[in-house]
Amino acid sequence: MRRPKRDDASLVRELEPFAAGLLDRHIAAAREWFPHQYVPWGAGRDFDGPLGGEPWREDQSRLDPAARSALVVNLLTEDNLPGYHHALAVNSTRDGAWGEWLNRWTAEEDRHATSIRGYLHATRAVDPVALERARMAQVSTGFASPATGCLSGMAYVALQELATRISHRNTGRHSGDPVCERLMTRIAQDENLHMVFYREVLRAALAIAPDQVLVALEENVRSFRMPGHAMPGFAPMAARIAVAGVYDLRIHHDDVLMPLLRNLKVFDLEGLGPEGEEARDSLAAHLERLDARAGLFVERRAGALAARQRRGHEDRPPAPVSG
Repeated sequence: MRRPKRDDASLVRELEPFAAGLLDRHIAAAREWFPHQYVPWGAGRDFDGPLGGEPWREDQSRLDPAARSALVVNLLTEDNLPGYHHALAVNSTRDGAWGEWLNRWTAEEDRHATSIRGYLHATRAVDPVALERARMAQVSTGFASPATGCLSGMAYVALQELATRISHRNTGRHSGDPVCERLMTRIAQDENLHMVFYREVLRAALAIAPDQVLVALEENVRSFRMPGHAMPGFAPMAARIAVAGVYDLRIHHDDVLMPLLRNLKVFDLEGLGPEGEEARDSLAAHLERLDARAGLFVERRAGALAARQRRGHEDRPPAPVSG
């Protein structure tokens, strides 16, 4: 059944009552927290510069390279908040419930960069000069939204918020530092509530314009890139993060794409038109290819790890003979 295509302005108007209800639900569920309470200030000391403190050295960091890369990627991603605010406003509106949500979301997101940067500085986990230069480059570049309209914007952000939640959570676990894990878990809780808002907007949109939602989901799943992909050094850091199992194709497929699509019952929808059916078929084919690529990556990673372990065993001196 072919349905008339709704333009962005009418979709924004039709979805606003749902956005208002979801905003009220979000405010009721959200719990106030304070970034300064999650930063171990007692571990900090002055850096070199006007205060004449101690210069940063890599051996001061207690985190392994993968954890440092993950925290830097997560932080620089959060730093581009002005670009995300603009992109969401362009793809919806600053008026009414949408504008209230946008401002609330932005205020909550701003805590994430504040707290992660405080942790990194206090613990001397990364080079603060390199970090600040990377922030300047990242924010100066801005954010080029891949979304093209209201539904595309909602689809991208639902995926991105869930991906970010998983990345933050896994980074904390991998760090081996209970303080870091506590902080990243708290941030992940925010991201989960944000994801729920956008996911439920998509659910409401499925009842209004299911074919258009399927097209938006297929486009964004197929072309998805993390919002920080343009940051300096992203490719080698992302590779390090993937090899460490913090965030990789397997996680992206199993913990981000499939849970979201199952929750929305995308593959159980009935009554789609030709456009929606075609988008869903394309989505299923893409997921199958991604699943195969993820399996191959995990297999190769396991093989490389086994080879390193064998080499390490061979390099060890023989155990002393007792008796």
